[in-house]
This record gives sequence, C-alpha cells and structure tokens, in this order.
Amino acid sequence: ALRRFDAERVDAVLIAGDVYDQTVPSAEAVALFDDFLVRLQDIGTKVFVISGNHDSPERIAFASRIMNRSGVYMSPVYAGKVEPVILTDGFGEVAVYMLPFVKPAMVRYWSKDETIKTYDDALRRAIAEMDIDASRRNVIIAHQYITDAERTDSEEVSVGGVDNVDASVFDVFDYVALGHLHRPQSCSRGTVRYSGSPLKYSFSEVRDSKSITIVELRKKGDIRVDIIPLTPLHDWHDLKGTYEEVTAKPFWDGKPYREDFVRVTLTDEEDIPDAIGKLRAVYHNLMELQYDNKRTRSGRVAVGGAEEVEEKTPVELCSELYEKQNGQPMSEDQEAFLRGLVESIWEE
Repeated sequence: ALRRFDAERVDAVLIAGDVYDQTVPSAEAVALFDDFLVRLQDIGTKVFVISGNHDSPERIAFASRIMNRSGVYMSPVYAGKVEPVILTDGFGEVAVYMLPFVKPAMVRYWSKDETIKTYDDALRRAIAEMDIDASRRNVIIAHQYITDAERTDSEEVSVGGVDNVDASVFDVFDYVALGHLHRPQSCSRGTVRYSGSPLKYSFSEVRDSKSITIVELRKKGDIRVDIIPLTPLHDWHDLKGTYEEVTAKPFWDGKPYREDFVRVTLTDEEDIPDAIGKLRAVYHNLMELQYDNKRTRSGRVAVGGAEEVEEKTPVELCSELYEKQNGQPMSEDQEAFLRGLVESIWEE
C-alpha cells in the first residue's frame, strides 16, 4: 500500500477510525501504527486520523497539536466544534473536517440541546456547528453507520438500528470518507464511501474484495474515485465436505491454502477423532471446525433429569449422549473402547 501511495503521488491519507481494535491497544499495535506513520512521512504524505468506536479518543488525540506541525493530523476529543484543516492545490482550497465517532449524549452535552435523541440528530447538529463554506471543496472523515449499509459479523450491532444515520446528513460535503464498516461500499452516492477494512476479520467477509480508495479532487463538483485492490498475505476460505474431501485436492491443490485462515464444516455423520489436530496438519491456520449432519440439523437434546443420571452408569450415560448427538447408537467397537476407558480411569 505504501508503494502504491508513493507511485500515485498521494497528497493525503485519510484513516477513518478504528485505528486499534480496543481502547487500550497492545504495545505491538502501537509500535506498528507508529512505524506506518513514519513511513508515510518519509514519502511526504499528510495523514488525517480520527478515532472510531473501538478507539480511545483521548489516546488518539494525545500530542495532536505537536503532530499537526509535521503533517500528521489526529482528531481531538469531540468538544462541540470541529475546525477544518485547510489544504491548497491548483484548484483552490480543500477543507478537511475530522469528526471522531460521536454518540447523541456527547453532542447533547456540548450543544445543551435536550432534543437530540438519535445518532441522526447528533450528526446533523455536529455538522451544523461546523460553519461550512459550500463554495469551496469540503471533505469530512467520519465514523458512523449509514442506514442500509452492509454490515459483517465482526462489527458491533446496535439493537433496533438506533445508531443509523441517513446519508443526507453529509449532503454539504463533496466527499465523505467513512469508517466503521468492514465491507467496501458507497452509500447513496459514489462520493459517500466506506473504504472498508484492509484485512478480513470474520468468515462473513470471505467473498469480500478488500481495497484502498483513491480519491482525486479536481475543481468543485469534479471528483474521480478509483478502487485499488489489496491482496492479503493470508486469505480466508470457507470449506465444506466430508473429512476425506476437505483433506484432499482440489481444496488446496498446492496453493497457499495451508497458511490461509480456514473454517471447515464437516458433513460426516460420525465425528472424526482428533479432527482439529488432523485438519491442522493440512490447514495450518484452521480457525473454526463445525459439523453439518443429521445430528446438528436435528438439534441437541438433554440426557435426562438429575435423578435419572444418578441411577445410570458412566457407560450408559455416554452411550445415551452419543446416540442423541449423532442420531445412531455406538458401534460394538466404540462401546468396547468406552468400557475399557472407564474401567482404566476408575482403577486409577
């Protein structure tokens, strides 16, 4: 990505929140981000960073006034007013507004307006306080959920969609750089866009194509948006079939599936002994194993009440549990193995 930034002669990189995945990031994550910023500085690129819902606004804002002098702009903690950073090119001024993730309570506190109840109310009020000059080109970096945008399983979901914001709140801006959702997508118009996460974070993103969004601002109203695809070092795959099928070609066929992130769904009717260990010999980064067969489709049933359990031997209990989970009784060999195992444990 850095090489592409340099080749494209990018003037500024916009990072729309969720710099880290937790409010108190690990030392390794902080060091990695620090290295990224330094390397961007080495190629002469300005950087704009806002805090997302996973970040600590105070930590992202730390030393921001000092960093601004070097062209690295970190969003301050929201305090009711967002002042733009003004850039200039051959077409005139570009005002860049950095709006960190905000909740209605934050905007209500600073505006002293008790009528602000929803996220949509909050965003409209926060933007109204920006005193935007519509005659120049205006860009906003925000971290919110736009109504009807596509979520993935790895994102936080508010019950009832109370965090929804209508895309029309950003109508005054020429380009809206959004963070929060992992899937790259435009909302309402091509210039209101989630760039998406650079990596996949759940199996709901297996079929997603990750990318970087390159935006060229020409004169007012003339914007070009290009999508630069990203190729991950380790991709994600969702494999399904019998144990014999998923451990044989063409599932990986000599390709780097061995080191990719994999979820395996086995369709065998009987559980495969030590399936995790055996599958990891083929797929080194096996993330999840599940079964899809008669047992899992019919649901699981409890063995019985406490009184029944007390009256039955361990072998009987294990046999009943096995039959309820698998939809068939244990074989003679399995039952013999179980009896021997129970006896050896009791002897010890």
